[in-house]
Amino acid sequence: MTDMPRQPPEPIPVTLLTGFLGAGKTTLLNRLLKEPGLADAAVLINEFGEIGLDHLLVQHFDDATVLLASGCLCCTVRGDLVEGLEHLLRRMDNGAIPPFRRILIETTGLADPAPILHVLMMHPYLVMRFRLDGVVTVVDAINGGATLDEHPESVRQVAISDRIVLTKTDLVTTPEEAAQLDDLRRRLRALAPAAPVLDAARGEATPAALLDAGLFDPSTKIPDVARWLADEAVDAAEAEARGHVHDPNRHDDRIRAFTLATEAPVAAAAIDMFLELVRGTHGSKLLRLKGIVKLAEDPDRPLVLHGVQHVLHPPSQLPGWPDDDRRTRLVMIVRDVEPAVIRRLFDAFMGLPMPDQPDGAVLADNPLAPATMRR
Repeated sequence: MTDMPRQPPEPIPVTLLTGFLGAGKTTLLNRLLKEPGLADAAVLINEFGEIGLDHLLVQHFDDATVLLASGCLCCTVRGDLVEGLEHLLRRMDNGAIPPFRRILIETTGLADPAPILHVLMMHPYLVMRFRLDGVVTVVDAINGGATLDEHPESVRQVAISDRIVLTKTDLVTTPEEAAQLDDLRRRLRALAPAAPVLDAARGEATPAALLDAGLFDPSTKIPDVARWLADEAVDAAEAEARGHVHDPNRHDDRIRAFTLATEAPVAAAAIDMFLELVRGTHGSKLLRLKGIVKLAEDPDRPLVLHGVQHVLHPPSQLPGWPDDDRRTRLVMIVRDVEPAVIRRLFDAFMGLPMPDQPDGAVLADNPLAPATMRR
C-alpha cells in the first residue's frame, strides 16, 4: 500500500505584544497566560539590557520560553529571532516539549515591531510554519499621551496594531486625568482606526478579544474580510480627519490611515506594478498594508494582500468571496506621505481617468520609470 503524502501542518498563529516602556506588557502577558485558552502557548521575550529581569516574571510554560538576549528588536536581532522560533519548532517536533498551538512574542518597549513582522512574512521556512495573527499594543492610560508626544516609536507601535490595550485606567481619578484619557482615546482611534481599544482594568483584554485577529474566523475557518480590513472604520476616521490641520512636527499627524477601493476588476499586472512602485518609492513609510483584490483574470477568487513597509507577505487567493462586497479594497497606514499621492497612483494603474496624469500603460512603458515598472 502506497503511503499517503504527509500534509503540511497548519501554520501556528503568532501574536506580537508590543508597547512602550512601562506600559504593562509583562503584566498583561502573565495575566493572559493564566487563562485556560493559552495553556498550550509558547512565549518568546525580547528585552533591552544584558539581564532579562522581566523574563523572571513569565510564570507559564517555562520549557517553551525563549529569551532573546540581544536586546532591541532591530535588524541585528533577526537572526536571534529566527533561531528562537526554529529552536521552539525543533523541540516540539522532537517531542522535547508539548505541542503548542500559539506563540506570543513580547518585544522590548523600545522596539520597532516591523523587523519581527518581516521575519514572519519573508523567511522561507517560518512563513510555512507560522502565520501572523495580530499585533497587540499596550498603552499606559496615565502616561500614554506624553509618550506619544515624545517618542515616535510609540506612535508606530500604535499605528500598526490590530488591538490596543489601555492599562492603568483605574488610576485615573481626577477630572483633569479623565479629560486627558478622553484625548488619548481620540488619538488612538485616529492613529489606528481599525484597532479596537480594550480597557484592561475593566477586564476587556481577554484572550477572546485580543487573539484570532487574523483573516480567518477560527471557529468557522471562513475568512472574515470585513473584520480583518475594518475599512469602514478607516473610512470614517479619514473623513473625520479631512477638516483637521495636520502639524508635520506632531508625531500623530505624520501618520495617516486611508483606503483605496474600486468596483472594477483589476489586472494582476496592474496591481503588481502599483505595489512595486509604492514599495519602491515609499517602502519605509508604508507602515502596514492590508487588502483584498478582485482580479480581472480570476474575479471569483479574490487575492489577499498583507505587507509591512517594503515587505509583502506571499499573496494568496481565497476560494471565493466571503460576502456580497466584491470590491477591491486596500487599507494603508503611512508616515510622511499624503494619501492623495498614493491615491493618484492607484487611480492611474486602475485605469481611472485623471486630467493631466499618466495612466498605468504610460508608466509601464516609460523608459524613465523604475525598471520593475516597465514591461
